[in-house]
Amino acid sequence: MQKQSIINLWAQAVKTGIIKSNLIPMIAGLMLALYTYELNFIKNIPNIILAIVGSALVIAAAGIFNNLYDRDIDKIMSRTKTRPTVTGELQTRTVLMAGIIFLILGLIALAFTTPLAMLLGFLGVFFYVVPYTIWTKRRTIWNTEVGSISGAVPPLIGWAAVAPDIWHPACWALFIIMVIWQMPHFYAIAIRKHDDYAAANIPMLPVAKGRRRTYIQTNIYLVLLMLTSFLFLPLSLGLTLVSLVLGGIWLWLSFIGYRKMEGKTWANKMFAFSLIHMTVLFATVIIYASVGLILQAL
Repeated sequence: MQKQSIINLWAQAVKTGIIKSNLIPMIAGLMLALYTYELNFIKNIPNIILAIVGSALVIAAAGIFNNLYDRDIDKIMSRTKTRPTVTGELQTRTVLMAGIIFLILGLIALAFTTPLAMLLGFLGVFFYVVPYTIWTKRRTIWNTEVGSISGAVPPLIGWAAVAPDIWHPACWALFIIMVIWQMPHFYAIAIRKHDDYAAANIPMLPVAKGRRRTYIQTNIYLVLLMLTSFLFLPLSLGLTLVSLVLGGIWLWLSFIGYRKMEGKTWANKMFAFSLIHMTVLFATVIIYASVGLILQAL
């Protein structure tokens, strides 16, 4: 097997894909807060940079701690057995020290925005590592719900980095949508990688309860996701409609696909659309807020 470059090894250790996908809702929360409270974009550029850097570092730290704790099960699953924390291409001590340094630097960067942003960054890492990775991932089918809490923290961090508080309905709309979005997203992954999770004895919903139960629970969450769209209504009818339409398409795909497709094919389609849903929705939020900020400045 060809030896990987040091950059690729560290990219796997910090989970760069997760960092990128989590920065999108973080920026959406930040931009929406700037627009909602009519804050000056130029004056907040230092906070924006610190929020991006700080968020990336704490997410990287969470990925490292997760990889280190899961080495025993990662070596069983085909999709994770080549991680450098499993193969030993990166020494455990070195990776652990990097994770600690990333966490400290990330929290410091967030602290320079607001103390609340730093607290939220710490809570995001804590919930991912302790309640999810250590307590529930290997013990209960509700591990996805527990893990979704940490996965929904980035928009709160972005909002808190520039805004006076996080109690605006639009802020919590982003958080709740992220919480609910993760269930059908990760259920689809669990079906696609069913054999891996079964081999590692991880009680993901399709492994423990079967595809039918997963399908039903997926649809329940998709209905809830559509209802959550109305949290945008006090701020924007357009955002509400975009969220509703995206959720409706996803639910339609679930209904139609489950009846016409083989299980893993259905899961592949559901997974692919979950990425489209998140990207389009949060890109729309960012564009909406950016245009609003420009108009406010005129």
